[in-house]
Amino acid sequence: MFQLKSNKESMAASQASLLLQKQLRDLCKNPVDGFSAGLIDETNVFEWSVTIIGPPDTLYEGGFFNAIMSFPQNYPVSPPTVRFTSEVWHPNVYPDGKVCISILHPPGDDPNGYELATERWSPVHTVESIVLSIISMLSSPNDESPANVDAAVETMEREQGRVQEESKPMREEVARNDVMLRCFWCLYSREAAIYLVEFHSPFVLDPL
Repeated sequence: MFQLKSNKESMAASQASLLLQKQLRDLCKNPVDGFSAGLIDETNVFEWSVTIIGPPDTLYEGGFFNAIMSFPQNYPVSPPTVRFTSEVWHPNVYPDGKVCISILHPPGDDPNGYELATERWSPVHTVESIVLSIISMLSSPNDESPANVDAAVETMEREQGRVQEESKPMREEVARNDVMLRCFWCLYSREAAIYLVEFHSPFVLDPL
């Protein structure tokens, strides 16, 4: 029984190795904008080094963030783990650098009920789709179940400040329009009252 289990594990590891080698060749042949990836050690296809370029219009724009992607022997049945070695202050990155996003969580139902099974790991994911999801995470943090609570609080406060700042010109414009409308109505009421008095109308408006 032990020998049979060992043979299955060895076969799974061999298939995982072949799949990862293919993905490495594909990325070398067709690089993807926004990141670079390769093996840490040419003799170990299960440990990858990834460098992500900070996406534009974010706090991370212009930065280069290094991470290690570690694949299990039974990949793609189980997901890899991704850990930033560069310091990254983000709601979905633990203080030790480990990335916490849905697609890196084990397949199946979420025991805590926060995620749908369809949002979690699927064997269809590749190195490319994983890294692109992390780049998307940098652009759009998930504050609902943060890995770093302090970063999540800071992000929410910053977003609230940004929304208030962006809405300030609109509020000022509404206030100006309200003042202009009041001035117009005041002027109109006085002119109307004078007109009605001159023609001895019983309907006289009281000026404001």
